Amino acid sequence: MTNATTLIIPGYRGSEDAHWQTWIENQISGSKRIHQNWEQPVLSSWATNIARTLTDLPSPVWIIAHSFGCLASILAAIENPEKVLGLMLVAPADPERFDQDGVKRWHGIGASESIRAQIPTQALPVPSLLIASDNDPWMQASKSRLWGECWGSRTFTLKDAGHINTSAGFGPWPDGLKLFKHFQSTIRCSQATQESESSKEELALQLKLNQIEYQLKGRDLLQHAKEKKFPYSFA
Repeated sequence: MTNATTLIIPGYRGSEDAHWQTWIENQISGSKRIHQNWEQPVLSSWATNIARTLTDLPSPVWIIAHSFGCLASILAAIENPEKVLGLMLVAPADPERFDQDGVKRWHGIGASESIRAQIPTQALPVPSLLIASDNDPWMQASKSRLWGECWGSRTFTLKDAGHINTSAGFGPWPDGLKLFKHFQSTIRCSQATQESESSKEELALQLKLNQIEYQLKGRDLLQHAKEKKFPYSFA
């Protein structure tokens, strides 16, 4: 887990050189960027591409996703939970603003159906950290909190952070990297605790089985003594 690969998954129109995702990619050794058709945010295609990458990698990975990339990453993680150590979801885009072909061009009467129904409303099968903004133009803060509750995510809401992208002033983002490192640390500690508790339970079970086996052997020996009519008895 310590040397696990980190996948960088940008959103609609990608993450340029000045974007915080590019900066973080350069800060994390061995990280890899997922490449998509940036001008066509088609959920099924993007999720399939990420899932294919997960399948091809030899070991589980961490994922840092932004905007529409968060939605595609979630679907890929649901299909391959054993290949994802954790998801850091930064400024997820509102699924109601996209349809099967990409960005919705019309939201009134007769508009195409959004992809909202394809996004899970239950806890994700992998740990997740959601970082939202209270004035994100792509997702209302109240919706971000609601999605975070649905997904069972740890949620942080930044003040006046826009879409947490370059235009909002997020180039190099040391605080974002710190949040990611802290997220990793909490997951490792949680898994270590679970493994420790599991070991204790296994030990207790083994002791119980040994006790039962000992009792059964004692009972068999007593029965054997009675059958042989030994001149002494067992208490």
